[in-house]
Amino acid sequence: MGFGLAVVIGNTIGAGILASPGLVAELLPSMWLFFGAWIVGALYAFGGANALCELATMIPRSGGQYHFARRALGHYAGFVVGWCDWLGTAGSATAVAIVLAESVAVLLPGLASFETPIAAATVILFTVLLLGGVREGARLQTATSLVKAIAFLFLIGACVVFIAGHGPAAAVAADMPDGVWVVGAFIVALQSVIYTFDGWTGAIYFTEEVKDPGRDIPRATFGGLAGITGIYLALMVAFVLVVPLGELAGSPLAAGDVAARLFGARGDFVLRLIVVLALLSTVNALIPMSSRVLYAMGTDRLAPGWATRVSAGGAPRNALLASGAVSLLFLLTGTFAQVVAILSFFFVAAYAVSFTAVFVLRWREPEAARPWRAWGHPWTTAVMLVGSLAFLAGAVVSDLDSGLIAVGLVLVSYPIFRVVSRAF
Repeated sequence: MGFGLAVVIGNTIGAGILASPGLVAELLPSMWLFFGAWIVGALYAFGGANALCELATMIPRSGGQYHFARRALGHYAGFVVGWCDWLGTAGSATAVAIVLAESVAVLLPGLASFETPIAAATVILFTVLLLGGVREGARLQTATSLVKAIAFLFLIGACVVFIAGHGPAAAVAADMPDGVWVVGAFIVALQSVIYTFDGWTGAIYFTEEVKDPGRDIPRATFGGLAGITGIYLALMVAFVLVVPLGELAGSPLAAGDVAARLFGARGDFVLRLIVVLALLSTVNALIPMSSRVLYAMGTDRLAPGWATRVSAGGAPRNALLASGAVSLLFLLTGTFAQVVAILSFFFVAAYAVSFTAVFVLRWREPEAARPWRAWGHPWTTAVMLVGSLAFLAGAVVSDLDSGLIAVGLVLVSYPIFRVVSRAF
């Protein structure tokens, strides 16, 4: 379970929590609405975990939501979810490596012109380390996630010391939207919060590698989410007591404003150091997660057979190498940002597919073993499904071009699926 906790925390907490509070504060410049958005975002994540833990313990195979889509809705649904999850997760590793490299360049100005090589070296380093085997990868994930937790606890502790010496920040008045505009602002802010919580599914990508998935996957997922929620809420309380909510509003990097107040001229240096320490575990989580998706699809002949080969230590060697290569390709071509923007449509859609799978499998396989049964089903699952569909509509509206491309990819994916299923 320790590894499960590490991968949930390592995959979820990243640079987003350092930046998103500024946007949320701008949209919701009221203390109770600001914290309400973070609480609702946490409840959404717990509701999703409630449903997906049923599927993960019922289908204890590594590879994430691909398995749920394939079993409930067939090979074609699995093909779409699996390939998009693999490419999107590999692209996310690229994005994280670039943010990490940018912070390294700030810490070491002499490396300012080497951001791309630093990002590439990060991907290569973690890919090579993960080739050592499952146990080695688990130890590395646990260590890097522990470093991340310590870095964020240090930031919270620094805020506490500052508040004890200077007192809480005085409130700053801000304009508040009226009537229906409040609802709209809350929905937009909630999108940012939910993205910041996204990543809690990390443990379900490694279900086969856990000794007792029926017990440990729910414990790791809910335990990780509890830890994440505690860190996020503690950070938000600390932030608004150091810098007033009205001053945080609109800041592109809210944590930077807080760090400047805490450490003065050294604030940016301290923050960049926290970013580097935090993102190491994220890269270490995303690369093996993407490899497990490709490995799982290979076992079902929806990806090349060579993807199923493993090392002596149990690591999916070829799938790891392929995932690292895709991350590097995104980095070198500079197209990863557009690809991830398009695939974000499928990230959201995958949740809707998984919640649908709970209904389908409850109806089709009522007697199947379910070590964890979704509490409150069908009502809680229905709320999550409706929420995901609404969130999906919001994602398409907010980025219409990427949404239309994603819809177009769905339309052309079926003939590609037919060719791939025959080739492999």
